[in-house]
Formats: sequence, structure tokens, C-alpha cells
Amino acid sequence: MIDRICLILLIIGGLNWGSIGLFQFDLVAWLFGGGDSLLSRIVYTVVGLTAVWCISLLFRDRNTVIRHGKDE
Repeated sequence: MIDRICLILLIIGGLNWGSIGLFQFDLVAWLFGGGDSLLSRIVYTVVGLTAVWCISLLFRDRNTVIRHGKDE
């Protein structure tokens, strides 16, 4: 379950970075009152932490991940 939540957050973060790159529009900053606001910084930090968590997906045994996913 944590893996899925982290992947969803990373997708949201990736879409935000895509909007910054393509349109120079930071959706998180717009939603939460600017890039320096506390809420924006919390969102950026949570997305960053989920990226660190997802690094572990690269090193897990694929069969373990598949079996674990079917049990949930």
C-alpha cells in the first residue's frame, strides 16, 4: 500500500515538474500560496521523501513485489 501511495505522489510531483518545464507554472505553489509558503514546502518535502522510498523499488526482488501485491 505504501508503494502505491508513493508512486501516486511521485506522479503528481512529476506532473508538477512537467508543468513548470513546459508552462513555467508551479501548480503546488499556486495551490498553496507560493513556493516559499509552509504548505508548499511540506508538499515538496513529502514528494521528495516518497522519491527516496521509491528508490528501494529498484533494488527489490521482482517476484517478491509481485507476490506481495497480489496478497493485498
